[in-house]
Amino acid sequence: MNTTNNSDSDWLFEIAPKNNFFSLNFKEVWQYRDLLLLFVKRDVVTVYKQTILGPLWYLIQPLFTSITFTVIFNNVAGISTGIVPSFLFNLAGITIWNYFTACLNDTSDTFKRNASIFGKVYFPRIIMPLSVVVSNLLKFGIQFLIFVIFYLYFYYQGAAISLNASVLFFPLLVVLMGVLGLGLGMIISSLVTKYRDLSYLIGFGVQLLMYLSAVMYPMALIREKIPDYAWLVSYNPLAYIIESSRYMLLNTGHISVSGLVYTFLLSFFIFFMGLLIFNKTEKSFIDTV
Repeated sequence: MNTTNNSDSDWLFEIAPKNNFFSLNFKEVWQYRDLLLLFVKRDVVTVYKQTILGPLWYLIQPLFTSITFTVIFNNVAGISTGIVPSFLFNLAGITIWNYFTACLNDTSDTFKRNASIFGKVYFPRIIMPLSVVVSNLLKFGIQFLIFVIFYLYFYYQGAAISLNASVLFFPLLVVLMGVLGLGLGMIISSLVTKYRDLSYLIGFGVQLLMYLSAVMYPMALIREKIPDYAWLVSYNPLAYIIESSRYMLLNTGHISVSGLVYTFLLSFFIFFMGLLIFNKTEKSFIDTV
């Protein structure tokens, strides 16, 4: 009886650990694009499925936050937003900030939250955090539409606001926010598999980071009022993204070219570091989660 030896070429797919820590197989991700879309649909549909207001929470959160910031920081604390209406100034910063925090928070527990799925079936693990970034982009689109509505309202009320010509580059800032949130989220998610205490610090850390990201004030105000601590904001890449976004959308503040270059380089450095740590952790995380 003849026996036939199967060679590696007889197999359609071979599942093996990645040899390259920086591996990001775009071809494989593309092959699993249907699964990516399925996870995106799950994130968008099921989050508020059993809530009373449902997707309206996408709209309520930035509106109430903007009102709170306007009352506390502008009316009570007296922070000036110049000729731009305070509410619109805050709404612009909060809208772009919310996209970053959503990406960061939702990817920071990727391994822990999806351990049961990862332990049963193979698919590129990077699909999961990528689906979070895409689904949050849809949520950002809804919140940005609310900003546009209020923008038009204040514009026809005679507010001194206008779009800057550089608004064409605004989508690039949104991409940078997503890349930065994804990179930090992958790093935190990988660390949480071994150090559970980090999950309790994320909420506090995000709130603290918001105050250092020029969400509710112009960067120039910090340099003027407390110059000794202005470096805390100046070294924060998120502050440049938010400040530049307001300049593009409201024509207030300024764009720092050097600051955006620094933000671009740092964002992709963090992303690649996150990818390195993520790929390393996915090989053994199931033993520690």
